[in-house]
Amino acid sequence: MRYLIRLSYNGAPFCGWQVQPGDPTLQEALQHAISTLLREEISVTGAGRTDSLVNAAGYAASFDAPGMTAPDTAQFICKLNAILPREIKVHSMEPVADDFNARFSARRREYTYFIHRKKDPFIDRFSYLYTFPLDVEAMNEAARAIPGTIDFSCFEKTGSSNKTSICTVYEAFWAPYTPTHVSLMNYPAAEGDYLYFRVSADRFLRNMVRAIVGTLLEVGRGRRSPDSIAALIASGTRSDAGESVPGHALFLSGVDY
Repeated sequence: MRYLIRLSYNGAPFCGWQVQPGDPTLQEALQHAISTLLREEISVTGAGRTDSLVNAAGYAASFDAPGMTAPDTAQFICKLNAILPREIKVHSMEPVADDFNARFSARRREYTYFIHRKKDPFIDRFSYLYTFPLDVEAMNEAARAIPGTIDFSCFEKTGSSNKTSICTVYEAFWAPYTPTHVSLMNYPAAEGDYLYFRVSADRFLRNMVRAIVGTLLEVGRGRRSPDSIAALIASGTRSDAGESVPGHALFLSGVDY
């Protein structure tokens, strides 16, 4: 029987999702834990290949477990979480059709990137400190050029082997938010000190979200005009876009099927 599991992870100790010889990866950790419980070699298919340091709050993966039946799932999840590293938490597990594939059956993926604009020791691990003055309205104006079915080669890491660079982006926007420690413990903060960027699409190219964020931050600093983004996407190359932002503040926040 094939199963879909939903999980979250802190990507800091891992070299990304995909198995790499000699390096700790999320796929390897999950496969090892499941194989240990089932006492047979299990191969896990993930919803996407997140890079080193990138986190997930809504990741999905699938695997085959011929000897396990649906009533065993609650106990299996409990045992699985006991074996997995503390940075990985499985939330749910359900049987799916035999032709289901966590990667290729996904219809929509969502990423969220966090930045904070003043030093904050309580959020630094999962947010990017960016102290330059920002015009968030201009950043959102620029972001409106991103949704659509478009070739996003200008935001794709050089040397990628994708057959196509065309993606359908559904939404892309910046918004302020208030972290828990600010709202519950009166941590000193001003409006706009914390921002997140959210983007959803049917698929993403390697390094695409981090390149988009870096480019939009340049718009916020006044180094690019908001209306330059459409031209960049239409005819630009990776070297024409902004620098990629660090991976530790990026979360795969949802996968829909």
